[in-house]
Amino acid sequence: MTVAAPPRPATWRPLLVVPAGLSLLAGLDAALLLLDLPAPVDTERLPQVHGVLLVLGFVGTLIALERAVALGRGWGLAAPALLGAGAVLTISPAPLRVGQVLLAAGALALVAVYVPLWRRQQDEAVLVQALGAVLATGAAVLWASGVEVPTLLPWLVAFVVLTIAGERLELARLAMGPMAGPVLVLLSTAVGGAVVAALLAPRAGSVLFGATLAVLVGWLARHDVARHTVRSTGLPRYMAACMLAGYAWAGVAAATWLLSGPVTDGARYDAVVHAVFLGFTLSMVMAHAPVILPAVTGRQLRYGPVLYAPVALLHASLLVRIWLGDGLDVPHAWQVGAVLNIVAVLGFLGLAGTRG
Repeated sequence: MTVAAPPRPATWRPLLVVPAGLSLLAGLDAALLLLDLPAPVDTERLPQVHGVLLVLGFVGTLIALERAVALGRGWGLAAPALLGAGAVLTISPAPLRVGQVLLAAGALALVAVYVPLWRRQQDEAVLVQALGAVLATGAAVLWASGVEVPTLLPWLVAFVVLTIAGERLELARLAMGPMAGPVLVLLSTAVGGAVVAALLAPRAGSVLFGATLAVLVGWLARHDVARHTVRSTGLPRYMAACMLAGYAWAGVAAATWLLSGPVTDGARYDAVVHAVFLGFTLSMVMAHAPVILPAVTGRQLRYGPVLYAPVALLHASLLVRIWLGDGLDVPHAWQVGAVLNIVAVLGFLGLAGTRG
């Protein structure tokens, strides 16, 4: 009996990006609803799934797709497919539990993708990213079990931070030095332990999480080649500027946990969530998009100074939202900053779609 060959990854990659894009757009729609502003789609469930939709649905699907491409085996596409399907189902009329189960299955499949990647390279960067995927799986399982999203925030934050930290080690190993791998594994393990501690002992564990996150981010910022390439020109300078700004926002979130303990509501929660998932994560996405987008989707993203426009708007609007709005409680600053956040994201999407 002849076994049919699996579909070529290049054929399926653009299709698997679609759920990630839908997750992002749905998350932005939910943001408008949370701001009590008119939104294209208005459902009761959207605001409830806003955070998980953006982290596991958007970021998680993109990460899983990039890792599946690196793996080069058809079964690896199960991870982005499950994460994307789970995200779409969480905003559909289907029972929420169905989407939650698929998200958990997709995160677990991502962990499985890292196993052969580790066997292939035995690289510390893969271990760090795999730990991030384990924490994503834990977050998905706990959410499906009824744990509230604010309680899971350290798990989701650690997922994106450790994944990006591992990718930076892969891309900038020579600049980081020969001991970078073991040091990053040690720091990442400390962050992972603090994540669990924050769940079991919220007060002390949250402070510990802030401390370990601050050390990790500080080490990355100190050793990343971006500190040198920001003095260059063109694409290297653009990428470096995005990354250094991202590290600064991650430091803001770490300091908030370190000084405040548990962050589950109010202005501090808003500040931490958006410092990490917009200031850090999206800035890193913007930085690496010209390099990763062609490998994942086959589409080019040509560099040009115009790419700085959404980046500048993103960080300026975050200053308005977090500093003036959340920090100083200036009237309407929080809403203005949040709307400009959305404009910045849509602006970058527009450039990514037109500069191929």
